[in-house]
Amino acid sequence: MFGFGQDVGVDLGTATVLIYVKGKGIVLKEPSVAAVDKLTGRLFAVGYEAQRMIGRTPGNIVAVRPLRDGVISDYDVTEQMLKSFLNKVNISKIFKPNIMICVPSGVTDVEERAVKDAAIQAGAKKSFIIEEPIAAAIGTGVDISQPNGTMIVDIGGGTTDVAVISLGGVVVSTSIKVAGDKFDDAIIKYIRKKHNVLIGERTAEQIKYEVGCAYLPEEERTTEVKGRNLLTGLPKIFTVTSTEIHEALIDTANLIVDAVHQTLEKTPPELVGDIASGGIIMTGGGSLLGGFPQLITERTGIKATVADDPTTCVALGTGKALEQMHLLTDDSNSVAGRKYYDL
Repeated sequence: MFGFGQDVGVDLGTATVLIYVKGKGIVLKEPSVAAVDKLTGRLFAVGYEAQRMIGRTPGNIVAVRPLRDGVISDYDVTEQMLKSFLNKVNISKIFKPNIMICVPSGVTDVEERAVKDAAIQAGAKKSFIIEEPIAAAIGTGVDISQPNGTMIVDIGGGTTDVAVISLGGVVVSTSIKVAGDKFDDAIIKYIRKKHNVLIGERTAEQIKYEVGCAYLPEEERTTEVKGRNLLTGLPKIFTVTSTEIHEALIDTANLIVDAVHQTLEKTPPELVGDIASGGIIMTGGGSLLGGFPQLITERTGIKATVADDPTTCVALGTGKALEQMHLLTDDSNSVAGRKYYDL
């Protein structure tokens, strides 16, 4: 087990949960999915095991995602899921850890409190909250204490956070509930409308990873799709191209680019100059969509680049933030503009 005073950072994402332990790095990365017995409310499985059950469970077992659009939609299941993940990585029950959890920059006080309460109930000694853009910046190695403007575009599963950071805090930000899940939904709707075929979330996600693009690639790519023909009710296998999926995704991608543009419009001129020189940093799984940096660069005139290993930046930053409290604390009970509770 990890020892006394062990600090833990949790990226409690809509699509994925990552846990960072001080001195160990990222020790867990699993889907934010829980399988629950509807009759008893008992947790049946979490993570990869629960994800494999989606669409395949008997009547009394239901596989759910207890977080939607970056916030908790089912508190009890989220608490059980978080506790189960902490047990998986052998977090000490005797010497309770300090846990810092990231939240979208647009989260409400009620949503924020629910996250902190879930951490306390799951076994935290103290629970802290940090905004995702701050965590992402720390995770990419940005020195957030400097008086320089840095723009972070964090595209997760449920939300996209766009923020300009300087002197350890968020100067301006925009948070929209448009991210990876919306890309999946757009693919499902497109396939249904154009091919009269119904596909599931996991198939849509696979299509997104294989041929999804926000900017048309120079070379056409294809992937095989399996679904149910809505006219005959029978299975159908067919091929889709990157051009088709670009058509499906471009409207959703443009909503994120619009959020970047709106944030730049609200940014003080001095910091815009810093961003123009340093570029835009993209993090989160959604930033891996093909051609997304090119689309942002074309629309804003500012070079956008994807961070190294963008899916782990927030988790790394969340854990490291506990070691940099002096940079984040602006009063006795505030972290990066967010209050914490010692319950």
